[in-house]
Amino acid sequence: MLKVKSVAIDTFKENVAYLHRDCPLYRTEGFQALMKIEIYLKKSDTPILAVLNIVDDSNIVNVDELGLSKQAFKQFDKKQGVKVSLAPAKPPLSLTAVHKKIAGETLNKDDFHLICQDILENRYSKMEIAAFLVACSHTGLEREEIFFLTKAMVESGKQLNWGESIVVDKHCIGGIPGNRTTMIVMPIIAAHGMLMPKTSSRAITSPAGTADTMEVFAQVELSIEAMKKIVRQHRGMLTWGGTAKLAPVDDILISVERPLAMDSTGQLVASILSKKIAAGSTHLLIDIPVGPSAKVHQSHDALKLRKLFEYIGDLFGLHIDVVVSDGSQPIGNGIGPALEARDVQQVLSNQENAPRDLREKSLKLAGRILEFDPDIRGGQGYIIARDILESGRAYEKMQAIIDAQGRVENTQKKARLTQPVIAKTTGYVHAIDNLKIATIASLAGAPIDKYAGIHLIKKVADKVTKGDVLFIIYADFNSNFDFATEFAHENEVYSLKNTAPVAQDNYFI
Repeated sequence: MLKVKSVAIDTFKENVAYLHRDCPLYRTEGFQALMKIEIYLKKSDTPILAVLNIVDDSNIVNVDELGLSKQAFKQFDKKQGVKVSLAPAKPPLSLTAVHKKIAGETLNKDDFHLICQDILENRYSKMEIAAFLVACSHTGLEREEIFFLTKAMVESGKQLNWGESIVVDKHCIGGIPGNRTTMIVMPIIAAHGMLMPKTSSRAITSPAGTADTMEVFAQVELSIEAMKKIVRQHRGMLTWGGTAKLAPVDDILISVERPLAMDSTGQLVASILSKKIAAGSTHLLIDIPVGPSAKVHQSHDALKLRKLFEYIGDLFGLHIDVVVSDGSQPIGNGIGPALEARDVQQVLSNQENAPRDLREKSLKLAGRILEFDPDIRGGQGYIIARDILESGRAYEKMQAIIDAQGRVENTQKKARLTQPVIAKTTGYVHAIDNLKIATIASLAGAPIDKYAGIHLIKKVADKVTKGDVLFIIYADFNSNFDFATEFAHENEVYSLKNTAPVAQDNYFI
């Protein structure tokens, strides 16, 4: 028997246990680093599963102790010092299905259900999860497999039911920095009276997710009971989906996808739709940006993805409208939570200096969602959305929702360190590399540092003279500042040409 000790290490969605190398169990029972173990008080108890790490430092654990990472200790739900027994964990039965997928075989409904259950019960290490994700990406998922995976992920957690025939939501597949349209669309829709209980994600590989930006204004980690109270009163909310335990297997998969920078088509569709179905959505608008540095490069690939979303949505009875939008450059002027929050505030409060592209795209998306209402004729949604925004009703609704979720008072106004990036030549801006802009903002510290990021001065079609400022880097820590500025100076982020590009005022392709 070993005494349990809480070890203050965040292992992010993975149970990890720590055993001293001189522990008699390690010496005599054959426990090895990275093997999976079962931890239990009594043989009759359901064990906690964890990946074992071996340590040599008695300051971490003594020879008679078993350390548990923060997630594992929280799951164990006992006080420090209780005595536990260990046993090697049996390999999860569903690994056979993973091996089948690695070999290129098609999996059935039961295979995906078992895989998701074993992942949820921490029976998979992150290496095994990575093997599953890579197999799905490399060999591809058939349409029925995507449906089975989506259904298994939905059933892995709680499902909300709002008791209304129309519950709307929107989602952008990502890849476009600064694209914070949701924070403008949601209060417009809620002010109109339609139900939009928005659960959003944090950043995976980007400088900010919608939840990261909303967190500049309000609390986003709320219980389901708190969410329901806010939605009943205000017809909308904007919270982080992780705390509601909606499709929790998706969160675990994302925790592995993030360091691998993976985003395969089948996994993308299953991830998005599982969250929306679990959140109780009946009508969903999906935005697929297309551009040279967006996730989707060609319009024909976007149309294939649209058909896949519509096919899976139909199987769940989910009404889906997909728009293909211009992804040739970032949306808005700010990249990073606080800078994006500033843009949102400017649009909602109808300020003259508000980013026009963010405002217009948000209105067009809101208009499409409003047209889910059978009482609104096609083509009238944009006009109604614009009237709600210009009247101040959307701003008032957002302020009420912020207060209901718990307003965050920010004393910091901007980052401590700034660096303008200067144009080396004269010309017209033809393109801005979304990936490089996102990389610079991330290197600067976003989204962990809320005030880090980029402020864009020049956008596509702007005329630039040599020496003009293209964008400004913001950072609070010297190391982040140095990484971001070095990358910016070594990479061509803006594409300049002598002739002006063809004017475009069409946000949907």
